[in-house]
Amino acid sequence: MTKQLDLLDIQGNVIRAYGRFGYPVARYVFLNIRHSAAGREFVGEITKKVTTSVDWGDNPGQIKQPNWTVNMAFTYQGLKELEVPTASLIGFSAEFVAGMKQRKDILGDDGVSSPEHWDPIWQGNREERQKDVHIFISLNARLPELMEESFAWLKGVVEKYQGGVVILGGNRGDDGALLDYQDVKIVMENGKPTAKEHFGYTDGISDPVFEGMPHGAQSPNGRGKQMADGSWEALATGEFLLGHIDEAKEYPPAPGPILLSRNGTYMVYRKLHENVATFDAYLNEHGKKYPGGKELLAAKFVGRWRDNGAPLSRAPDEPSKIKFDAQFAAADHAGRDTLLSDYTYDDDMSGAKCPFSAHVRRINPRASLEMIRDEGDTPGSLKRSVCAFDTPGALSNRRRLLRRGLPYGDVKDRTRDDGNHGIIIMMINADINRQFEFVQQQWINYGNDFKAGNDKDIILGNHSADEKFPSKAVLQVDPNSDHAPYFLSRIPRLVETRGGDYFFVPSMTALRMIARGVIDPT
Repeated sequence: MTKQLDLLDIQGNVIRAYGRFGYPVARYVFLNIRHSAAGREFVGEITKKVTTSVDWGDNPGQIKQPNWTVNMAFTYQGLKELEVPTASLIGFSAEFVAGMKQRKDILGDDGVSSPEHWDPIWQGNREERQKDVHIFISLNARLPELMEESFAWLKGVVEKYQGGVVILGGNRGDDGALLDYQDVKIVMENGKPTAKEHFGYTDGISDPVFEGMPHGAQSPNGRGKQMADGSWEALATGEFLLGHIDEAKEYPPAPGPILLSRNGTYMVYRKLHENVATFDAYLNEHGKKYPGGKELLAAKFVGRWRDNGAPLSRAPDEPSKIKFDAQFAAADHAGRDTLLSDYTYDDDMSGAKCPFSAHVRRINPRASLEMIRDEGDTPGSLKRSVCAFDTPGALSNRRRLLRRGLPYGDVKDRTRDDGNHGIIIMMINADINRQFEFVQQQWINYGNDFKAGNDKDIILGNHSADEKFPSKAVLQVDPNSDHAPYFLSRIPRLVETRGGDYFFVPSMTALRMIARGVIDPT
């Protein structure tokens, strides 16, 4: 029986990555609550405009696709300022209560990524309540002029509360300007929109599919969970929404009452600056020496080719890439999604095609972590084990993340790192510690689960500038070949954290309860 979700109760940015639904620009606004009653009234007025996950359409009775969307979330301190009862507050997860800055050691936000270097908007502390981020509002628009229309609407609502709720400034923009919002937009190439980020990789591929997503969602093949017979099914809803059964057949921990938490979720917001000059220089340096050339090396960094996102598991070298490109060009939308997403590492347990430190393998290792030595084949080779779990990728299925957000800024000079360019990534999960923080700590900044020691994710790792402990990564080769592995030495930090926090994304029911002050945890 197909699981049905109440899409009218779930905020739209949980189900939809708006950038793929015709919203190429967005603006993220952060607010501070100065008066609790005014804050609740403000939440009530914004809630009337909040975009849900319900299907859009042009038929009678259907909701038409809006010109701009509105969604809202809260920090723990924001919920306190709104006077959510203590009995409910204590039910939120410890990492959400602490906030992202307090989790910096777990997240690897050190050196240039340390919180003292973040944008000024994130420099507030809980002793300075009037500088603290309490509310997050995202505005996604179909055109830049419609974005200005939506922001004017939001400012008009804020002004009605005469200082009871204020928009916080301090988001760094071009030339160090401090703005009252964080703008994001798709990257353009030769005047045309792309799905790329500033390093040149095609992004936003293989987002998870879970039970209850509306008709027309992407196929679970390669996006859901692989079953023992090789087929694919959607992931359990409770991996992403509170109040639903997760992959462990349990309800994820959540605050009471159930109406406050059900159909809500946690969102991790991170502003990541991309050092494009450092990236280009490092890629060019090693691209001259790498046997497969610069573009194959770039693909090894991430696990996908930069131009169209072809996975190395399907296209591990130039001849197979040419074949992939022909199939990709001839395929329809569904066929292209299959080519990009429907693959495993079953025939690449050595990492010869997609290295163990490649970004996509670190973020979603599929079933490749469950390995045993296969003494019946070539000595020392690896294969995926037959394990006691119901699904081959049970370990990684518990670490999946929904990814939202868009790039920010323009790269005006690729010979400099200090421009205003990067990506805003928002990750949605039901358990921040088990999902986001585990992936960030154990898979991005540590390699032991991948039999890679201390080697980090090549792209996102917090690579050290310390000459005593330089970062490295091994690009594996077929153990049956005569080729030697390639060693990436002294990997520089390619991505720097510039801010962020943990947010609770309530359901529509919970938003109305918060606005009315009628939460009863008893």
